[in-house]
Amino acid sequence: MEKENDYKIEENQDFNKNDETETINKIEDVSEPSVENKLKETEDKLLRALAETENQRRRYEKETREAFEYGGFNFARESLAVLDNLQRAYQSIKNDESIKDNKDLNKFLENIEIIQKDLITIFEKNNIKKINCIKEKFDPNIHQAMLELEDEDASPGTILQEIQTGYFYKDRLLRPSYVATAKKKSNKSEEKEEKSKI
Repeated sequence: MEKENDYKIEENQDFNKNDETETINKIEDVSEPSVENKLKETEDKLLRALAETENQRRRYEKETREAFEYGGFNFARESLAVLDNLQRAYQSIKNDESIKDNKDLNKFLENIEIIQKDLITIFEKNNIKKINCIKEKFDPNIHQAMLELEDEDASPGTILQEIQTGYFYKDRLLRPSYVATAKKKSNKSEEKEEKSKI
């Protein structure tokens, strides 16, 4: 009986040793990845780093190209205010009743027109182009509707009046055109016309 118990104890010890060895092997497997796993992990990291470098290079090239192409965009937008003010001054002076009889008024207005034309020529040389919109169909991408006017002759959505000129800088919208568009005559105005006829 004692021999049997000794045998069982030895068996258990051998079994425990086998468990310990397997556990140690598993721990070694977990703690130290194989050379193939290390190689795959390193290759993955390298590919990610290369992809990130390529993306940064492309981003930098795009930003540099846009800086050269559209670097004057803000300056162009600010310059439009000069042309707008010049045109307002021209209209204001031309419509002023108190100075209409002045002999030098026409010379002064001619000089303002020359300055306007020069400024427009400079804009065109620098790819700042006016948006032509009168009698065109309203496009919300390049026009901003300020008011609607009833008009029987024009189809709804047609631009009847330009309130402020819009411009493109190359292919980008610099400023939208502020416009008045046509709308159908409302029923109320038709009823009023009918009542006035009666």
